[in-house]
Amino acid sequence: MRAAYSCATAFAMMAGALAAPLAAHAWEPTKTVEFIVPAGTGGGADQMARAIQGIVAKHGLTKQSMVVINKAGGAGAEGFLDVKSAKADPHKIIITLSNLFTTPLATGVPFNWRDLTPVKMMALDQFVLWVNAETPHRSAQDYVDAAKKAGPGKFKMAGTGSRQEDQIITVAIEKQTGVKFIYISYRGGGEVAVQLVGKHVDSTVNNPIEAVAQWRAGSLRPLCVFDAKRMPYKAKITKTMSWYDIPTCKDTGLDVEYLMLRGIFMPGGVTAEQVEYYVDLLKKVRETPDWKSFLETGAFNQTTLSGKEYEAWVAREEARHIMLMKQAGFLAK
Repeated sequence: MRAAYSCATAFAMMAGALAAPLAAHAWEPTKTVEFIVPAGTGGGADQMARAIQGIVAKHGLTKQSMVVINKAGGAGAEGFLDVKSAKADPHKIIITLSNLFTTPLATGVPFNWRDLTPVKMMALDQFVLWVNAETPHRSAQDYVDAAKKAGPGKFKMAGTGSRQEDQIITVAIEKQTGVKFIYISYRGGGEVAVQLVGKHVDSTVNNPIEAVAQWRAGSLRPLCVFDAKRMPYKAKITKTMSWYDIPTCKDTGLDVEYLMLRGIFMPGGVTAEQVEYYVDLLKKVRETPDWKSFLETGAFNQTTLSGKEYEAWVAREEARHIMLMKQAGFLAK
């Protein structure tokens, strides 16, 4: 009788719990949330924002809709200034890349990350040195040696934006190797990959997600990743290689490391309850199989932070970018 009573009691408690309404947040959106992307369509930030939007919609994670809006003008300044001007508006969020630092430092635009409210680091994005698959270059050292032999200004490196992440990496390669590239700026990572496939440039430092389709198709070849360790993803992308099979640039003799922020911010002046709502929402996004698949497809570094840890990381990265851009001669006068 005791066992029967315990089971019946447990069943009743479970039924009551299932019937109870879900705990409400202290604050929730009351209208459409604008998700600002301070970059063009098709690039890494745009793809991540649209992945988040799609997961939120698919799983019904918000009562209100979410719309992605690209504001790429002025190397992202258009998007940053838009969110800066929306002080205390909790219905606007922005995904940031390293132009959070590079754009104000390079242009002098009146914006600083402290004008925003840090919410959550979703991941860090990798950079890979890519060449056309029809070239003879099989390693970063092969490529550097060929560029040296050709002479200064003979090899073309394509990237997104002037005085932005891609050019910072290019300058770091030049300083370490003595090679001098012609750097050519394009509007987005998708266009950069197309230019390399067409042999209009000799190399790129595209993010994995921006070049994976061309790699899978056999048009591009990865030489190394600009991280301290190999990417952990071992599923084959081509018949012979996975992301894990790409060596670090340091292991190939090119001692350059650079990871890019993929993080979410809100306008300044929002409340702690409003920030907590989005922290919780993004936590739910990260727990879905869809998100895990997206991270693997794009070979992201899965580091995630929120709260004071995230804020402290951003402050350190700003200081690092000031140093990097000063060394490259990219600071606005």
